[in-house]
Amino acid sequence: MAQSISREAALRVALAARELGSLPVRKLVSALVERLELPLTEAKLATVTVADLQLLLQGDDVVESEVPREQLKQAVRLLWGEGIANHDLPPVAHYADGDMPGSIRVACASNREQLLDGHFGSCERFLVYQVSPVEVRLIDVRPTLAADHAEDRNVARAALIHDCQIVYVQSIGGPATAKVVRAGIHPVKVANRGDSGGEALQALAQLQQALHHPPPWLARIMGVEAGSLAPFAAALAAGEA
Repeated sequence: MAQSISREAALRVALAARELGSLPVRKLVSALVERLELPLTEAKLATVTVADLQLLLQGDDVVESEVPREQLKQAVRLLWGEGIANHDLPPVAHYADGDMPGSIRVACASNREQLLDGHFGSCERFLVYQVSPVEVRLIDVRPTLAADHAEDRNVARAALIHDCQIVYVQSIGGPATAKVVRAGIHPVKVANRGDSGGEALQALAQLQQALHHPPPWLARIMGVEAGSLAPFAAALAAGEA
């Protein structure tokens, strides 16, 4: 079922759900699928009207209270694909193989902007960065909604970031950790900072420094000889899962 929702459609639905007051994405998806049927495509989302959305939300108690009409209008615009570029989505830079020698690819579980504030099994998207000793570049933003409709969503989420060597998360359960590791990805937990793990770029700056003299776990990922772990133990104390 993961192929029943395109990446672009998943992004539109996730942003619309947030616009409606942190409505659980799955509830909105279920309501839309009941109305539009699978596959849930951009073309189908573009047919949704304010009246349609109002009826969908009222049916089966999807929302507990009436949503202001202005919020409904904005949610519909997002379903149509309007205004997404300005809706807290960080700009993505071009990357081609070989652009950044000595780099690795890192995914960060995120819900807002470039915050590292997501749990592996429930984050709205993965921010994908290419990290070298001299540069950190955001190269992709991957919504997770489509993966959540797979038979095994943890396997599908791992497949979504299959080209990454590391994934940074606020938390990850044991079964999910096993599936991520099996996919060849190293999970790294970050310490909570208030309600989030802080800026993704802060965590990646620490990783970037470690690339110069990698500790054993990072050296294995990079395929190089390990340096001393001591200089980086404090910086990565909250890091290695």
